[in-house]
Amino acid sequence: MQIGDLLRKSSEQYRDLDAVVYEGRRLTFKELYERSCRLAAALVDMGLKPGDRVATLGDNQFESVEEICALALAGLVRSPMYTQNTADTHVYMLNLTGAKALIIQDTHLAEVSGRLDEAESVEHVIVHGQATGDALSYDAVLAESSGIDPEVVVDVDDTHILRFSAGTTGRPKAIAHSWRGWAAAGNEVAFFLPRIEAGDAQLVAGPLSHMSCLLVWPMIAHGACQVVMPKFDVGNALDLIEREKCGYAIVVPTMIQMMVTDPSAGTRDLSSLKGVLYGASPIAERTLVEAQKLWGNVMYQLYGQSECVPAAALPPRYHVVDGTPRERHWLRSAGRPAANSFVKILDDDGNRCPTGELGEIVIAAPGVMQGIWGDPAATAERMIDGRWVRTRDIGYIDDDGFLYIADRKEDLIISGGFNVWPAEVENALYSHPAVLEAAVIGVPDDRWGETVRAVVVLRDRTEATEDELIDFCRSIVGSVKKPTSVIFRSEPLPKSSVGKLLRRAVRQEYWRDADRQISGA
Repeated sequence: MQIGDLLRKSSEQYRDLDAVVYEGRRLTFKELYERSCRLAAALVDMGLKPGDRVATLGDNQFESVEEICALALAGLVRSPMYTQNTADTHVYMLNLTGAKALIIQDTHLAEVSGRLDEAESVEHVIVHGQATGDALSYDAVLAESSGIDPEVVVDVDDTHILRFSAGTTGRPKAIAHSWRGWAAAGNEVAFFLPRIEAGDAQLVAGPLSHMSCLLVWPMIAHGACQVVMPKFDVGNALDLIEREKCGYAIVVPTMIQMMVTDPSAGTRDLSSLKGVLYGASPIAERTLVEAQKLWGNVMYQLYGQSECVPAAALPPRYHVVDGTPRERHWLRSAGRPAANSFVKILDDDGNRCPTGELGEIVIAAPGVMQGIWGDPAATAERMIDGRWVRTRDIGYIDDDGFLYIADRKEDLIISGGFNVWPAEVENALYSHPAVLEAAVIGVPDDRWGETVRAVVVLRDRTEATEDELIDFCRSIVGSVKKPTSVIFRSEPLPKSSVGKLLRRAVRQEYWRDADRQISGA
């Protein structure tokens, strides 16, 4: 099956149903197909061939879903870039993928317009909004297109999409997924959610360049609508769920926390929600309790990586906030392996770890990557037998088969010869009623080599002292793992565009400060 066939089918079966809603504008499935054909035909007429890469750079917009569909219809490889990156990184990504075309919003064109001559592979620049120089207007491209479906047939094992890593540990890497693998990943996610029906709607709250694109094709296949937000805004999100009767949403815990604490939340009718999918970072138990009060027990935690998704899921039946100690412990997990996914824990020698023992999480899932684009050595380092992906996450599996994530390998703190995983200490801090956000890092220490430092944002109208939080953590994680210092800040902790804590950014700031203190600078 060709992914583009899903849109072709839906344009007939659900032709008059809404496929896209954006800022009051609407596209039916028939209109989505027609506009997607226009862009696909135009790209083919420009000389692009199946397998050529097309980079996209922009925020969510009215045309985002049709871009995804058009590239599929033309058999082109979608390479979504991230708006938060620098011009240097954009140029690096274009050169890494050898992109033949760039589709970009005019608000981001200024960032790269003076550098595009460094991306020698780029032959066509198509601009949403004001086009300058040799760039083409997106609207003009569609208007002048024949609009004929190119009906390209691709090999399902060829590359469909290049997903960039977040770049939190260095230069971003392009992670390649096949047409078969990407479709299977979307189907696997849809499989453990409540059944998607024609006329349903998904709130697209995050960037379609990231996790929010996971359900695009399952929604299209079932005749469901994508309600696209330009950027996350808590009031707008609540408005859209209520007005458009959204049944699904892919969010991160930060978004959930903002929604449950919004003053208007209690007055909203959010009863249409039947599947709220969250991931990217842990959720505080208090936030989970408040979310269940707001929209019911409809939460699904998803664990996976750009390299392999989905790995594990925690469905509503295990979101028991008032259960036994055993049930409450499950809330700290990433769930059990998804139906067609497999998880194992390996030690440093590649041997399988016993139940309950920490090791590297290794996963095999329907959405396993083909590899890291242009880097066979990195691919070999991350993959085992072409099926299993080394996640670089450290965790364990308990007697009930639940997966628990300790932390990233590179975030390990070694203090006085003892291993301290930041996430464990962060989870302890999150259980304190005054803590809104927490990041735990290692900082230089003359005696211990490294020591544990917590950076904390408190909830509004709450108070806590450094000694109070240190003692609180000691009672949960013990004396060795407790923070030896706590820094309070009023501004939110740095996060990626999908809400994941950028611990490296925190470390860069506060390691430097600690180093000055030690050296006497």
